[in-house]
Amino acid sequence: MEAERLVGVSRRALAQSRGTPDIIAEAWQAQALAQAIGSRLAADGPKELRGEARGLSEIGGRSSGALDHPAARAGVARAAQLSELAEPRATLTGLGTLLGEVGMALVGVACETDEQGLYWQCMEAIDAADESMDRVHGMLRRLDEQDRERQQNLERGRGRDGPYGAVGGPAGTTAAGRGRARLRE
Repeated sequence: MEAERLVGVSRRALAQSRGTPDIIAEAWQAQALAQAIGSRLAADGPKELRGEARGLSEIGGRSSGALDHPAARAGVARAAQLSELAEPRATLTGLGTLLGEVGMALVGVACETDEQGLYWQCMEAIDAADESMDRVHGMLRRLDEQDRERQQNLERGRGRDGPYGAVGGPAGTTAAGRGRARLRE
């Protein structure tokens, strides 16, 4: 399944979660998805994202074990369905939103529980979601910087070449063109 679609499925599943076990399961699923997306970008993504993507993968792998849930013990991750990552920017934007929503849901669980073990699991998972979100935002900033540089280079090239591309126009400078230029002088 395409990464952006998987993020959407995870967001809907989190929104439909009823109770602590469902929220914990979806938090675990989100971290597993962050790990999978990070791994895919580290291997096949744009070069400028690979370092941050490796970090995202490591955080996702470390943190998904922080939550004690049957899905985690069974290793049944929705992220295993990841087949392609077509649009990195859209995927990262959606993943950042999902991680923020997971963090908020875990804050709710932590505030409602009287169980110390669950409270600390939630705190660790909140920290992991926050750290993952920082990596995602770092990758989005890198993509924005790359786009700005590309646009500036394009604009610099246009200013140097003129409105029609090369200095002499689309066909270049010809003898007739040089003659017309002399007449204008």
